[in-house]
Amino acid sequence: MAGKQKILIVDDDANIAEIISLYLNKECFDTLIVNDGEAALKAFEDYAPNLILLDLMLPGMDGYQVCREIRSKAPTPIIMLSAKGEIFDKVLGLELGADDYIEKPFDSKELVARVKAVLRRSTPIAEKPQKANIKSVEYPDLLVNLTNYSVIYFGSPVEMPPKELELLYFIASSPNQVFTREQLLDHIWGYEYIGDTRTVDVHIKRLREKIKDHEQWRISTVWGIGYKFEVK
Repeated sequence: MAGKQKILIVDDDANIAEIISLYLNKECFDTLIVNDGEAALKAFEDYAPNLILLDLMLPGMDGYQVCREIRSKAPTPIIMLSAKGEIFDKVLGLELGADDYIEKPFDSKELVARVKAVLRRSTPIAEKPQKANIKSVEYPDLLVNLTNYSVIYFGSPVEMPPKELELLYFIASSPNQVFTREQLLDHIWGYEYIGDTRTVDVHIKRLREKIKDHEQWRISTVWGIGYKFEVK
C-alpha cells in the first residue's frame, strides 16, 4: 500500500519478531522479518526500509556488524534490541550509529512509541522552496543547512544522520552559548525520548570526527556543564 512506512525487523526469535510485526501492522506500518545478519543486509537493499529494528544477538554476523555495514551506506534509522542492559553495550551501539537502544523484555506500546519518535526525528519536514524559509548557518569553511539537511565542509558535502545535523545546527545557531547535556537532549531528542545524557556525548564525538576544529571556530566542551559552538 502506497504511503506506508516500512520497518525491517531483524531478530532470530520468531515469536518476538511476529509480536513486534503484529503491533506495528496495527499502527499501519508495513513490516518485513528476517532472522540473521546476512539476510538483514540483503533486505536492506531490496526492501529499502524507513527504519530497522535490529537485535544484537544474531547467528553469524551480529547486530553490531550489521549496524556498522548499514551505517556506512545510509543514514537509515536503527533501533537496537537487546537483553544486554550494560552501559557499555548501549554506548557501543550508539557509537556505531544506532539511533536508539531498547532492552528486552520491552513493552510493545513503548516500542511502537519509540519507532514513531525516531521516524519523526529522522524525517525532514518539507518546506516551501522560498529563500526566506531557508534555515542555515554559515562560518568559514562550514555551511549547515537545516532546510535540505546538508552540511558543506571545506567545499565538500558531509554525510550525517538527521540528529547529528540537527545537533550541529542547533549549537552553531547560537555561537558561544553554553548548552547543558539535558538541554541538548530535550531539544534534539524531545521529551518523549527515554535515554540519558551519554547519547549527547556520543553524538558530539561523532560530529568531531567529521568536523574538525577550525582556526576560527570549534565544538568546545565546557567541563561539568555541556558544550558550545565556540567562535573566535
